[in-house]
Parts: sequence; C-alpha cells; structure tokens
Amino acid sequence: MSLPPGFLDELRTRSSLSQVVGRKVTWDARKSNQGKGDMWAPCPFHQEKSASFHVDDRKGFYYCFGCHAKGDAISFVRETENVGFMEAVEILAREAGMPMPERDPQAQQKADRRTQLADVMEQAVRYFRLQLNTGAAAEARDYLERRGLRADALERWEIGFAPDQWQGLWDHLKEKNVEDDLILGAGLAKPSSKGGKPYDTFRGRIIFPIRDARGRAIAFGGRAMDPNDNAKYLNSPETDLFDKGRSLFNHGPARTAAGKGQHLIVAEGYMDVIALASAGFEAAVAPLGTAITESQLQMLWRISPEPVIALDGDQAGLRAAMRLIDLALPLVEAGQSLRFALMPDGQDPDDLLRAQGAPALQKILDAAMPMVRLLWQRETEGRVFDSPERKAALDKALREKIMLIRDPSIRSHYGQEIKDLRWQLFRPQRSAQKPRTGAQGRWNAPEKGAISSSRASFLVSAQGPRATERLREAVILATLATCPAVIEDFEGGIEQMRCGDPDHAALRGVLLSGLGLNAAQMRDKIDDVLGPEALENLLSQRHVSVVPCIRSPGDEEKARMTVAEELAKLQSARGLDAEIIEAAEDMSGEADEGLTWRLSEAARAAERAQRSVQEDRAEYETGENGVRISREERSTFNALLQAIRQHKPHD
Repeated sequence: MSLPPGFLDELRTRSSLSQVVGRKVTWDARKSNQGKGDMWAPCPFHQEKSASFHVDDRKGFYYCFGCHAKGDAISFVRETENVGFMEAVEILAREAGMPMPERDPQAQQKADRRTQLADVMEQAVRYFRLQLNTGAAAEARDYLERRGLRADALERWEIGFAPDQWQGLWDHLKEKNVEDDLILGAGLAKPSSKGGKPYDTFRGRIIFPIRDARGRAIAFGGRAMDPNDNAKYLNSPETDLFDKGRSLFNHGPARTAAGKGQHLIVAEGYMDVIALASAGFEAAVAPLGTAITESQLQMLWRISPEPVIALDGDQAGLRAAMRLIDLALPLVEAGQSLRFALMPDGQDPDDLLRAQGAPALQKILDAAMPMVRLLWQRETEGRVFDSPERKAALDKALREKIMLIRDPSIRSHYGQEIKDLRWQLFRPQRSAQKPRTGAQGRWNAPEKGAISSSRASFLVSAQGPRATERLREAVILATLATCPAVIEDFEGGIEQMRCGDPDHAALRGVLLSGLGLNAAQMRDKIDDVLGPEALENLLSQRHVSVVPCIRSPGDEEKARMTVAEELAKLQSARGLDAEIIEAAEDMSGEADEGLTWRLSEAARAAERAQRSVQEDRAEYETGENGVRISREERSTFNALLQAIRQHKPHD
C-alpha cells in the first residue's frame, strides 16, 4: 500500500530513536548525554566491547564508527527485527500511537476476508490439536514419539491430527457457526462432486500448521498414516491466504533467529525443520512440497544474504540442488548467493541429527560448498574428458551457465574460479613421482622440489632438446610469479607456450588461475598448489636470478618488457622450428626452386643467429635474457646449408 505524504515524517518525529534503539543496546553512561540526545553504546550489528555506536536523537539518525551501519528508526527496526519496510512502519506506528492509513474499499474488503479466513484457520488448529489426544490418534502419537518429538515439541509446533472421517472438521466448524464459504475458502474442505455435503481436505493425517512471517495460520501440511496413501504429504490448496510458491515453513521464527546471527538453513520438509530447530539450528525453513521458486529464493535472501541449502543425501536431493543452481545464477548479486550442504548418502538432516547429533551436522554445514563448486560438479561428475571435443563441450556448457549471471563482476569471478578448477582437472600428470593428495582432494607437491636444482644446472648447460625454450620459459614464469600484475597483458601468449617441462606447465596453470592476485597472494597460491620448493628452485636458477626484473621485483614496466621480449623470441624460434621441420620433410623428395629459396632464406636467418650466438652467450653470462637459438637448431641449419650447397635446382 502507498503511504500519504507526510506520514513517514510525522512517524519519525513522534518516534524516539533512542527509545527504539535502547531496547537492543546498553547505553554507555560515561559517553552518553541524554539531555542533548547524544547516546553511545556497543554496536548491535557487530561484536565489539567499545561504545562506537552513536545515536543522535534530535536528528533521528544512528551511525557506527566500527562497521559503518547507519540509518533511522525504520531502518533500525528492519535490521534488528529482520522485517520488511511496511512491517517496520507498522511496528513503529503502533508504538507511537499512530493509526495506519486507511486502505481503499476494495483492498479493505480483501483484507477483511483474509482476517476472517485466518480466524477459521485458528479454529482448525485448535481442533486438530485436540484430536491428537484422542484414541483414534494413538498410532500417530507412537509415530511422533519414534521420531523423537516429545510433548514440548508437539506444543511448540502445534502438531495435530485429522481423524479418518469425511466431515469431522466440517461438522466441528459448522457447530461454531462458520459459514460454508469461509470453510471452503480456507481450503479446509472440498465440495462434493456428487452433490452431497463437502468433505474434509485432511483425513487420517498428522497435521503441521503453516504460518506466515506474521504468525498467521495460512495452511496445513498433512502426513498420511496409511502407508498405501498415494500422497505421503499433502498441503492445503492455494487460497486467498496461502500461495505455496511464496510461503516457507517456519518463516517467522527463522527470520528472528537469523536476525540474531544464526545461519539460515533451508531443508526439504517439516520434520527436518523441526529436528534442526530442536537441535539449536532455529533459523531453519523449508519450501512446501515443491522445488524452491524464484519468489521463495528472494524471500530467503531477504532473511539472509547466503542461505545454506541442506538437501537430502540421495539422488533426488542432488537433482533439487542442481535445479536450484539454474534458478539462482541469473539472480545472484555481490554478497547474495547460496551455499550447499549435502547430507551423507541416504540421510536427511533429521536422520543425521538423531544418529550423530548436532556437532556432526554443524561440521557438514561448515563445509558447505559455494554454488560455483556445485555447478562444476554437475558438469564434470561421472564424465570422461579424453578428447578435445569433450573438453570443448565442457567449456561450452560452463560458458553458457556463467553467461546467465547478470552482474559482470560476479561473472568474472565465476570464470576465474572455473578456470582454476579446469586447470586442476586437466593439469599435466607427473610420471616420475606420484602426487600426494591432501584431505580435500587437492594436489600437493611431491617431497622434492617441483623444479629441481639438478634440472636447473641441466638447463644452464643448454644441453638436451628444447633447452633454449625452457630457459626462456623459466624467465617468463619467474617474472610473472614475482610481478603477477602483468599476467593479464600476456594471457594469450602464456597459454600458447609449449611448456614441454611438466613443472613449467604446472606453474603456468597456477599463474593463469590467479589473475588479479598480488605478488604475496600469488606466492601463497603457488606454495599451496605446488609446494614451497617450486618457486624457490625456479628463482634460484642462475639464468633466472640475474634477470633485472627478478633482482628488483615490483617494477611492472621492466617485467612487462622482459615478458614481451621473451615471448617474441619464443614465437620466432617456433617459426624457425616449423620451417626446419617442413623443409626437412620436403628434402626427402626432389627439391625445386621454391624449396631451395625457402631453405636459403632459412639458412640466412640461421647464419644471422649464429653470428649472434657468442654475443648472446655473453649477455646470458652477464645476466641478460639468454641465447636466441639452441645448439640443436644450429646443427640442423648447418646440415641444411650443406644440403643447399650440394644441391642444384632443376629447371
């Protein structure tokens, strides 16, 4: 409803902010000056001992110098009571003795009918509660006792029983002079298709009242006592009071508990919520027999920015979680998401609590995974990615899901997380040593350094195939590790590096998965994934340690120039290498003039490289960027030059 002009201003004027806040805090008598309306207290929004929360009663505003919370009386009630705007206004209006504005006649008529229906529902609650104490409910009482529900829990949740009678509730309400239209309108009975008297909606069932956030009884859930009943659980039909897709079981109490700092837990059914609340997890809710809707998701986020979805540990529970991901991805915002706590296979929260107690459940809740991890699990679990096509299909599926996210910042972070997970899945496998696996399934470095010193001296001697490329790769990787701010500038070139050395490939994967990290964070990430020896051994190699940007880390411009130059040389060497291979293949047949010209051009390039070898070697020895062409390539070119000189092109 809309409020008339000036209503809120008058409400704020007539409401004393210090009185509203005073119900939630203890004022610091030494700092506060009540006469001037200058009040101080420990902040109710974050844990602290000092009085950094300030209320200016005359201006009607509060501000915390610790957590920076600020607002007026309405926002304070909204935050501390965990209610919506209009509910906060109604609370303050009642306290200030101000009547709420009148609704228009049609809206008032609807409100009056909802009030009447709510009154009928309360009568039904009392009827079902009385029936639970009758002889007909003995089996129901035994069932509830086996499920661990004692008398105090039955009272707390107002659990009742609907006898297996066609008009038990109907006759009871008619004796109370309740009109037929209200009984039918509340969903408590259904008209007979045979023209007879309407019959009760719930028969032979344990009854769970469903209340809205304001505490009004709006519907019932019934569990069948007959094991052959087609519907084990049955909810009230939708009415003027009850919209199944916009309601949550235990909404009001859970909102209050979440407002006091408890984590909001979303379970699947009534018994799970009752068990959770009885075990101390009072901020627990459940959807009503259907998958979570967008409206319910928005309701959850109004209660808590990051609800924990605690689903049953079976295939149905997992499928429900996977469906929820697709619903939530377009709606996530900064600080607004979901986490998923999957119960052990075949158990629900109630089962786990009865078997192992609250600590076991708390452990699972603490380990709840973020939504991006469950998305990754959905797209990869049980699948084999042993071909480029399958890997491409995975990339496409994940890209399509990530593009559903509207917030560009969150979309970017999801992409980075997926890239990190992808690298872990497809990282090069070691043949010499088996990797150690940590408790979380994360790869850990072998006992010896990921990049051994013996290999370092091997590279320095420039012996073995592709030695020069490895020298350049080592310089590039070391530069990026010490100055990760430049990684993004060269992401494409880094991905294209051949990295024949698995240590280099592993380090490259970590660097690419750490876009946006600073130098300290990158070092921690490398240590965490590859072990502390990996980076230490790389930086200690002589041809790396003497590079200027390694000696003086943090110079982004110098690091950028070093990486650009080394990548360019790698690309040039790759082009020469391709020319050698192609020419060598063509030499197996009869050469023509075009082949001879190509070989001559390649030979001239090789000769130029040969002339610079000694100069480059001197640069390397004095700490510059290494040689330009390997000894193997030079030997190959020598052989090709000799072949050219001995070969005459045909006409």
